[in-house]
Amino acid sequence: MYLYQRIRDLREDNDLSQQFIANILGITRQQYQLYESGKREMPMRLFILLADHYKVSLDYIAGRTSKK
Repeated sequence: MYLYQRIRDLREDNDLSQQFIANILGITRQQYQLYESGKREMPMRLFILLADHYKVSLDYIAGRTSKK
């Protein structure tokens, strides 16, 4: 899904590790890796935390807009 690519792009664009983001979300790096790869569906509450962390909208993460 596009939104999982978007969260990976956001992480890489900010030069952050999967472990760093996992710590912010309160999950393991392995869990985050499964979310980022699209192998497991990420709960909405985690998308909200990511949007807050990156200071972007949920629509941006979902690929509904290119405006952060």
